[in-house]
Amino acid sequence: MNDLRGSVLALDIVQIALLCWFLLGILGLFFMKWVQGVTRWLFPAGAVAGLLLAVAAGYELGAGAACSHWNLGIPGLSWQVRLDPLSAWFLLVLGSVSAAISLFAAAYFRHREATPAGLICFHYHNFLIGMSLVVLASNAYLFMLAWESMAVSSYLLVTSNHKLKEIRDAGLLYLVMAQAGGLLLLVAFLSLHTPGLEDGLGHSGVGPIGLSGVVMLAIAGLFAKMGLVPFHVWLPEAHPAAPSPVSALMSGLMLKTALYALLRWTLIWLPALPSWCGVLILGMGLLTALYGVIHAAVQVDMKRLLAYSSMENMGLLCVALGLALIFRSYGMMQLSAMALAAVLYHTFSHALFKSLLFLATGSVLHATGERNLGHLGGLMRRMPWTAWLALVGVLSAAGLPLFAGFVAEWLILQAFLFTPNLPQDLLNLLIPVLSAVIALVTALSAYTMVKFYGIVFLGQPREPGLLDARDAGSRERWGMGLLALGCMILGLLPTYLLPLALHVAHHLLNLPDLATAAQHGWLLAPMGLARASYSPLVFLLVLALGWGLVFMLVRLFQHGKSRRSAAWDCGYPWQTSRMQDTAEGFGQPIRQIFSPFMRMIIQFPSVTDRQPHYDVAVHDRIWERCYLPLIAGLERISHETRHLQGSIALSLGISFVTLVVLLVVVVS
Repeated sequence: MNDLRGSVLALDIVQIALLCWFLLGILGLFFMKWVQGVTRWLFPAGAVAGLLLAVAAGYELGAGAACSHWNLGIPGLSWQVRLDPLSAWFLLVLGSVSAAISLFAAAYFRHREATPAGLICFHYHNFLIGMSLVVLASNAYLFMLAWESMAVSSYLLVTSNHKLKEIRDAGLLYLVMAQAGGLLLLVAFLSLHTPGLEDGLGHSGVGPIGLSGVVMLAIAGLFAKMGLVPFHVWLPEAHPAAPSPVSALMSGLMLKTALYALLRWTLIWLPALPSWCGVLILGMGLLTALYGVIHAAVQVDMKRLLAYSSMENMGLLCVALGLALIFRSYGMMQLSAMALAAVLYHTFSHALFKSLLFLATGSVLHATGERNLGHLGGLMRRMPWTAWLALVGVLSAAGLPLFAGFVAEWLILQAFLFTPNLPQDLLNLLIPVLSAVIALVTALSAYTMVKFYGIVFLGQPREPGLLDARDAGSRERWGMGLLALGCMILGLLPTYLLPLALHVAHHLLNLPDLATAAQHGWLLAPMGLARASYSPLVFLLVLALGWGLVFMLVRLFQHGKSRRSAAWDCGYPWQTSRMQDTAEGFGQPIRQIFSPFMRMIIQFPSVTDRQPHYDVAVHDRIWERCYLPLIAGLERISHETRHLQGSIALSLGISFVTLVVLLVVVVS
């Protein structure tokens, strides 16, 4: 009874936080053009509401489940919300990460966009409310309403600087893909749901073939929102177009709402999934991870690089989820729980480090006006706070020990390596190959992060204007600092946070919270101490002792014997920034090895050019071979049918015939 009361209290606090966001959005409309007031008061207040949401969600993880009904007054249609361990985990991620982003946004939006600051504040907080309600929704009606609200609000934020044609085009592409995915989800809900839209999904009367079709519709709709291949084309366009705090929200949080819905569909709403569903999700996730990291490694635009990196991480999440579904289908519940815990842990870690990196690019963009890696360099001296905080995000994204990204990727690899003999021989043959591909993706991700950080912050400035760059302000530092702190906590204290993820995994699998091998004091051992274990604190201690020993030896035996001299310059003392490795040069090996994944247009300099210029443009083959022909076909159809607009009688006739056909289908 006490657990239930605590859960109800947590749900009440969540509703208060959402109400605060709603009121802040309304206040933004009242103070539409008062930039100082909106940024100084409303966005920081939104950060406080986000922390309140995170506290309530964290409290609920130790309590039971609560359900509340918000009646619209329409018979059969009610806003039904539920706060269970899965919802609480994603609300914890959403509240804590959005609080840091809101602090950063309080300083970022002081620089005027084409959209007034108050209107941005309204869309911003509506976006947060939409994502929260997607996680809380307990019936299809509220879920789809929140899903569409989230899509429209994010579109309006992406097009904040709508005076630029490329931003309008990117926003339109995102909106079309979002609506297409939402339509697929709606059809899936209508195919399985009872007319009264009660809690949960029923599929009475749907045969195995029909159920498989519905599952395909739902997965395709969610893949479109998550940016998985081949529905990813909007992601590398919308993220660079949006303001950096919005990019952080979209990459760090919005993509996770689609993952949340995928977890709901596959583990709660449709527990009796077809056996091929896990294999499909795993395969598509692996393809997306490899495709995303390859394209990220060859990008020359900071935000496009991070957008493709988000594709890679969403692919890894789907790989772990697919593996968990395969384990569950064969009754291997302990392995399934470990894979699901890896999914949940990486959800949190990716939200932290990817949001941190997008905010760091926002600081660089405001300080320099440049997004192109070829025009940056040497910013560590001019922007030390941003550089050091971004380094934490880079190390986390690279999957190095002691940082957030390592634990989840290590758990995913352990899940593959611990896979026993499965009943299907084909899967047994593929598991080692898939493990090798995961290792390749992880290595390429580290390669990409080295390129990103080295080109932007190290070396010498490539443009004279970079010498005037100024570091981020205090609120921007606080926002990035909180995210960096979260990356460190998830990396150093997994033995305290992983049990919460395991609790959620056990809830999803309908298992009791049994004592698991994941807790052995300071050691993190997924499947027992006899197999594999990792302790970040012990690792940190050994690293610190090794560094201290080397420092002492150098001081004892080399102190006073060293001398300073100019570095060896290969006989050419006049070194300039043009002699540094460029983003194109850094990515050349990847372009050569993985050329089938992309189409390159290379512009070579002429021997007569006084200022020779070398340029490489990388194009997405899926966009050119799939979407461009589709767009051309739709344009031809619209061109051929344009005469229908001039005939009222013909338009009414078509509408009447369509209505009759729909009535016949519904009645039958």
